Amino acid sequence: LADLWWIYSKPVPADGRELWTLFLQCSCITVVIGGLFYNWMFASLEYSWHLSVATAVSFSLLLLLTLLLVHPARCVFSMIMPTLGTKQGRKLLFSTCIMIAAVNITPNILSNIKTILQVIKCICKNSSDSLLNSTALLEKVSWEFGDAIQENIHPIYKPMNGHIRFSLLQNSSLIYQKMHLAGEKISREFLSVEVLVKDSILVANRLAAGFSMLYLCFESTLYLKNYLTNLRFDNFYITKKLERLAADRRAAHLLVGSAKKLIRPTGLRLSWEEMVLCLVQAMLVTVALLLLLLLVAMDHFAFSVADTAVRRAAQFSAVLVTLSIKYKVEIGIMRFVLKILSYPSGELLLGDFNRIYHHQLIFSSDGCGISPPSAPNPAVLLAVGLLFCILYATVFLEPFARRLCREIAASFFPAWEEERALHLYRKLARRH
Repeated sequence: LADLWWIYSKPVPADGRELWTLFLQCSCITVVIGGLFYNWMFASLEYSWHLSVATAVSFSLLLLLTLLLVHPARCVFSMIMPTLGTKQGRKLLFSTCIMIAAVNITPNILSNIKTILQVIKCICKNSSDSLLNSTALLEKVSWEFGDAIQENIHPIYKPMNGHIRFSLLQNSSLIYQKMHLAGEKISREFLSVEVLVKDSILVANRLAAGFSMLYLCFESTLYLKNYLTNLRFDNFYITKKLERLAADRRAAHLLVGSAKKLIRPTGLRLSWEEMVLCLVQAMLVTVALLLLLLLVAMDHFAFSVADTAVRRAAQFSAVLVTLSIKYKVEIGIMRFVLKILSYPSGELLLGDFNRIYHHQLIFSSDGCGISPPSAPNPAVLLAVGLLFCILYATVFLEPFARRLCREIAASFFPAWEEERALHLYRKLARRH
């Protein structure tokens, strides 16, 4: 492995064997990166299959030529891997979390809201049907009541035909049509909102992912540029070159006295600046986690409301409406004369109508076509939870990722690492 890394980090291969070894190394790297790049574009960013394949193949060929011919490019590309453990890698993970929320959580919330509206539409339609049917009952009652009056009363006292006609039933089809059009309009609006939200988040996520990848390369290039131009940049480590330099000049006490300010790149101790940076980044990740948890809570709340609405609508019992009509007609004039003459009291009754009618108001039925509520997907929550665990891990691994970037740059430019070690030694000597 040391020999392979030495061949990979050399500016120019020494012979044909090293050239073929370097070519095989770059080929393996480009094949793996090309496969990951294709999966990222097709599965995560939801590009088309043809575009993902064409972009991945073009990117792989360009990467192969760049790694094979440009020595600093190999250094920058090697530093991209540990740079994924810094804030730039976290941006990519944030992009993945946003994409998961856009594809799974947001449409699920809109679907449950649509179910709630379907329940409301069903209740309105069935209650309207029952109310319109009640007018038919009223018409039946009025005709039976009118017929009873016309048939039972003596012709002398028979009133004129006063049947009541109800015309509300003639407009029932118009009411159904208006309700149907209103429901269709609401469905179209919700569908357009769902498509707009998903497309907007998808476009924003693609732009953010592309910018993050470009900035990831820029971050590695900027680190290499500062490493090669600034001797003070990221130069506070007790490296083996510094130890050897101090031992050759019999100044090992300089490293012991500066142990509080200098750290070893292979150690686990963090400097005060590194600790403060980790805490700040952890707070930012926590804010993002709270926002995503708020979205997840909205998903569960929408599902709970939709499930409760569907179950309660199915349990709605019919409301019994009772219409009781009592009608009695009798002679009240000279009743005392009839009593004196012992005229039977039954003859006083000219008409009697006593009937009870029943009607049921129905609020829900099986023919409403309500879509079942969509439960939150636990796999989505598991994926988001794992991503945030990785995010928190990268927060505290970021200092070690930067140390690994420095080790990679030092292996690609060993002569410049000697200059940096000499600069740090002179600085310590002046302080002492």
